[in-house]
Amino acid sequence: MAGVFEAQPAPGDARFHESPPGSPPTHVTSALLDAAQLTHAFGTRHFPGLTPRIDDGPFAPAAAPVLRRAGFDGLAPAFARQVHGAAVIEASAGGRCGEADALVTSRAGQPLAIFTADCVPLVLWDPVGQRVAAVHAGWRGTAAGVGPAALEALVARGARPADVLAALGPSIGPCCYEVDAPVVDRLATTFPSRAPAWLSPRGPGKWLLDLWRANRDQLVDAGVPAERIDVLGLCTYCRPELFYSYRRGEHGPGARLVTLVAPPSARAASPRGPERPC
Repeated sequence: MAGVFEAQPAPGDARFHESPPGSPPTHVTSALLDAAQLTHAFGTRHFPGLTPRIDDGPFAPAAAPVLRRAGFDGLAPAFARQVHGAAVIEASAGGRCGEADALVTSRAGQPLAIFTADCVPLVLWDPVGQRVAAVHAGWRGTAAGVGPAALEALVARGARPADVLAALGPSIGPCCYEVDAPVVDRLATTFPSRAPAWLSPRGPGKWLLDLWRANRDQLVDAGVPAERIDVLGLCTYCRPELFYSYRRGEHGPGARLVTLVAPPSARAASPRGPERPC
């Protein structure tokens, strides 16, 4: 079984998982979502078997042991070409789904995958309706309200915001994410009452942006109780031993982190036919 890395306790409610025990952590989970028995994983740079190009699927065979230990049952993941917007796609099967920055599904055991290298990976879980969402939220997606858009998609399918659980995984933190006037202006225009609390002056024409608080506040404003949102507080820029960071100069198709989530596979489902791309 995968071990749990305890040498450097993280802020928030993060749990680090090793595979095999004693090796660098391959992924992180949220204690809040663990308590709700949701299968999910925020990958570290040590997650094995990510392919450089994902059009034919994001994982090479080397990923299989970690995926199995993390609780994913072998269905092909659904993924999308991420475009830094607020579009949401429903995934009913594995494969590439089109262009979007949020995926939702209620299909039992169906993994959703998103990819980040400083942007916020956000997982939403409706435990009543057994629906999940996986969200990629950089500053543009945050300004466009991609988190609330994913929540709205769950609500349209029967979820109540008050029942939803959420976790914000590793991303660049408010300690390190420096932005300039165009970013500030966009946020201030879209969220005039909220944006000042997300920004701290850094110097002439520079600010530090708190993407964690921005995404958390948007979910709270949309009806998710604050106590049902877990911000793991792990900065990708600060932790080079664990995470890739675009801002730190790690570019290219291989320098990315995967986030996975799937509804419980034990949920009753009709017999499955052949896999078709969503």
